[in-house]
Formats: sequence, C-alpha cells, structure tokens
Amino acid sequence: MATPDKVAAVEEMTGKFRNSNAAVVTAYTGLSVAQLKQLRRSLGDNAQYRVVKNTLTKIAAKEAGVNELEEFLTGSTAVTFVTGDPVEAAKSLRDFAKDNPALEIKGGVLEGRALSADEIKKLADLESREVLLAKLAGGMKASMAKAAATFQAPLTKFVRTADALRAKQAEQGGADTSAPAEAAE
Repeated sequence: MATPDKVAAVEEMTGKFRNSNAAVVTAYTGLSVAQLKQLRRSLGDNAQYRVVKNTLTKIAAKEAGVNELEEFLTGSTAVTFVTGDPVEAAKSLRDFAKDNPALEIKGGVLEGRALSADEIKKLADLESREVLLAKLAGGMKASMAKAAATFQAPLTKFVRTADALRAKQAEQGGADTSAPAEAAE
C-alpha cells in the first residue's frame, strides 16, 4: 500500500521527467554531503541533482513515458534533471567526476533517447549551444561578406581597367581624353 509521501514523491519526479529535456543517472556512493552540495552548485540553475529511490523513480519514469532509464536504476542512485542546456550539465558532471572519482555516470536520456555513459561524456565534449550558434553566425557572416565581395568584383575590375586604359593612352601620345568632343565641332 502506497503512503501519501511516496505518492507525492512519484508525482513530483514524474513532473520533473516531463519538464526536463534530459536526465542523467549517477551513482554517488562515497561522496560526502559537502561534495554533493558542491556538485549541486556546479550544475547551476539549468539542472537539479536529486538522490532518489530506485523503485519510486522507475514508477515515475514509466508514468512520464521515459522507459529507457530502468537499466540504470540499481544501487545508490541520483538523477540530474536538466531543464537547460544538456551539454553544460554533462560538462559539469564530467568535470566533477574527474575531481571526485566516487561519482559514476551510469547513463541517461536526452529528448526520449537513451544515452550510455560514454555518450554522455561525448556530449560533454561538445561546445555549448551559445558557442555553436556564434560559430554558425560567424560562418554565415563570412559567407555574406564573400558574396558581397564577389558581386562588387566586376564593378571594381571595370573601374581599374578604365583607369589603366586612360593611363596607357596618356603614356602613348599624350592623347587628350576630350579629343572626340573637339572632333565633333
């Protein structure tokens, strides 16, 4: 028989699964309370790190339609619910795990797709969304500048050719450029 506390916990986690675009499951055995607090701070505002009970998490994940996590829910488990940029959260977890080997990334889910621990580490190696967008904008700007230069090149080439012809005529005989107008009189 389910207690009201457990029902409320399942409902809360179900909402977190539905509202997050990624969830990362970790094992935290061996981490102190101070280290867990440090991890939560390093994740920032776009992710929430929660120590969970496996049975309740399985029920909540199933109710939210996230069936890919069941294999990772064994032993001591904590879930990082990511509502912001998943790359930033993956980087924070990876960096914290480097300094604290007791944190083990088990796996996760990103927009309905199951991710292994290695895939989460590869995700952490990506640049952030802002950096990728800046690179895209820079590439597009460079393409537009190149196109503008290409469109301007024929006109510039024509002006240079006309100047070169005037200079050549001036060298060859000192011909006056207004000569055709005098001949017409």
